[in-house]
Amino acid sequence: MSPTESAVNQDRPHIPVLLAEVLAGLAIQPGECHVDATFGAGGYTRAFLDAGAAVVAFDRDPDAIRNGQALVDASKNRLTLIEAPFSGLDRELALRGLGPVDGVTLDIGVSSMQLDQAERGFSFQQDGPLDMRMSQSGMTAAELVNEIGESDLTTILKNYGEEKQARRVAQAIVKSRPHARTGDLANVVRRALGYRPHEKKDPATRTFQAIRIHLNRELDELEDGLAAAERALKPGGRLAVVTFHSLEDRMVKKFLRERSGSEPTGSRHRPMVAAEQAPSFEPPAKAVRAGEDEIAVNPRARSATLRVAVRTAAPAWTR
Repeated sequence: MSPTESAVNQDRPHIPVLLAEVLAGLAIQPGECHVDATFGAGGYTRAFLDAGAAVVAFDRDPDAIRNGQALVDASKNRLTLIEAPFSGLDRELALRGLGPVDGVTLDIGVSSMQLDQAERGFSFQQDGPLDMRMSQSGMTAAELVNEIGESDLTTILKNYGEEKQARRVAQAIVKSRPHARTGDLANVVRRALGYRPHEKKDPATRTFQAIRIHLNRELDELEDGLAAAERALKPGGRLAVVTFHSLEDRMVKKFLRERSGSEPTGSRHRPMVAAEQAPSFEPPAKAVRAGEDEIAVNPRARSATLRVAVRTAAPAWTR
């Protein structure tokens, strides 16, 4: 067992998804510097350290940073933890005299650690306060659903949850205000959609996803984070992105296709920029998904998609 594996004999609530595939895509060499842009419970970071890399890990959740301090101590100065959103990772690296780096990994969305803590309010599997804030600051989910207009709520549910009956759900939520608990909100959504307990997927999942994504600006963070990774990577550096639903994966796929010159970016509504900017990434490898063996051990992997691409020597694109 390596020093980092044995550093802290505590429960590890987050099982890194597609870990072997991420490591294969990154091809880490001892002495390289890698960014774990979504530290969480440190699953990927531990693997990067064990492969011989120095790691700079980001998380906007203060609990994650606090819980990771023991791993910092055990890493013998090879791990730096930064409490910040990954959208500004290139700036944060520059402020510390770090970079360019050999690899950046993003595991998008809420972590198992956050989902499993009822008091964080991300999940309706356990009743808890309707919170959902990754950074533990700013507006809560309860404040959002209790104050937002029906039309705006409908848009959020449609755009971020891909809820086909968004207006019906929004009407039910507004009519039954106020909401303070995850269980309460989930039951409102179920009643609105005529949920039957034997159904495979709880319809409240889409509403909770939509509220969480909107509240934490997750798609904006992803867009900015991909561009920040592009700026932070050295030529030959590797980008690995793990997503868990189609909204995220479409953004990553489009970003990599554009940046590799595989997808035209011009239209009558949008200026042509591909011809003016050299490809900043090589054409990405084929997307990877978890096999049945991993899904059996870690059901969270069922919806995961990994995309990996290698940085070229061309300058980062300007928008």
